[in-house]
Amino acid sequence: MNKTLVAEIISVGTELLLGEIIDTNAAYLAGKMRDRGIFVYRKSTVGDNMARLTAAIKEALLRADLVVLGGGLGPTDDDMTREAIAQVAGDEPYLDEKLLENLRLMFAARGRPMPDGNQKQAWLIKDAVALTNPVGTAAGWYVSLAEKIIVALPGPPHELKKMWQEQVEPRLPVSDKQIYHRTIHTSGIGESDLAARISQFTRLESPGIGTYARNSGVDVRVAAVAPTLAQARAIADPVIMEIEAILAPWIFGYDDETLVSAIMKLLLAAGQTFSCMESVTGGALAAEITDCPGISACFTGSLTAYSNSIKIQAGVAEELIGEHGAVSEPVALAMAQAARKMFNTDWGLATTGVAGPDPLEGKAPGTAWIAVAGPSLEWSQSVDWPGTRQMVKNRICRSVFQSFFKLLKEQKAR
Repeated sequence: MNKTLVAEIISVGTELLLGEIIDTNAAYLAGKMRDRGIFVYRKSTVGDNMARLTAAIKEALLRADLVVLGGGLGPTDDDMTREAIAQVAGDEPYLDEKLLENLRLMFAARGRPMPDGNQKQAWLIKDAVALTNPVGTAAGWYVSLAEKIIVALPGPPHELKKMWQEQVEPRLPVSDKQIYHRTIHTSGIGESDLAARISQFTRLESPGIGTYARNSGVDVRVAAVAPTLAQARAIADPVIMEIEAILAPWIFGYDDETLVSAIMKLLLAAGQTFSCMESVTGGALAAEITDCPGISACFTGSLTAYSNSIKIQAGVAEELIGEHGAVSEPVALAMAQAARKMFNTDWGLATTGVAGPDPLEGKAPGTAWIAVAGPSLEWSQSVDWPGTRQMVKNRICRSVFQSFFKLLKEQKAR
């Protein structure tokens, strides 16, 4: 019989606690379990310490039906996930001959002898099923203990994701609850303002409503739980429609959509193209643009014109820089027009400013100008956001995308 499944995620590795590696695995696993109707109530990170890891697994099993561990399956002495699970299960690991042979074949295919230390990656216990790893040496474990399940996955994200999708998901029991969720992305409205506008919904018990500030703007997440996905959707959709009506001027997309993908959609509908010329953002604008799948259909190219000489070679008048300085509205607009001309596009975007101390410009860090030049308009705005160099560049990019999206929406409305 199906039951409501509660899960906990334990990320294993001292390097995670020291901030040397960002834990993306836990976010991935949480999303995958959510989509299967599994409720993740806790996530924790434990270093490479046998006593603490064993205690964490025991505690998690008291609260959860499913405990998923990521990391600690390597061949070295500080990889202790197998040992900890074996101790919790009250079992002694043994060397599985099939796993050992697979390891030897993998090393032979790479033209390398297998170190003796890798033999621990062929360990198994009687309550575990081995999860094969076609892209790495660390096999996973799927352990059944009474009505509890422990899953051990390798730490490298590409190995973990492949193993989860191909080996773990088909083995998981079916939950008796389904979660339907939709995330509404907004831009150009503050979180407190947005929350006040939809306050009559955020107090609802079902569906649950949450607001989250992101780099691109503010997200509204709507989620409902029911025995079937259709029933959960029937609870959430009417509320989503009401929220959409209130926030329509600021909504740019849903779920996996980004500001760049929203920009692409508007440009493709209009049959238009764009390009950019960057100074202060140093290529960050183009990097974010080209992360969007399919963007080549409307984005033709970018120039990082960091020095004044490159700006001049690209078509910005030397006299303009001499009179106003590189960090100025006239130069930003000239850069946007130069990008249009250089790449033969309908729209040009530009950034110029100071991300950190710059004695040549004599301006405070965070001072910048952004500009957009289009078929029948020129637009510019000053940006004054202090912070680290990375923070300044990220905020400038966000301002460019938000402003460009707004201009494209206004063009469409005309």
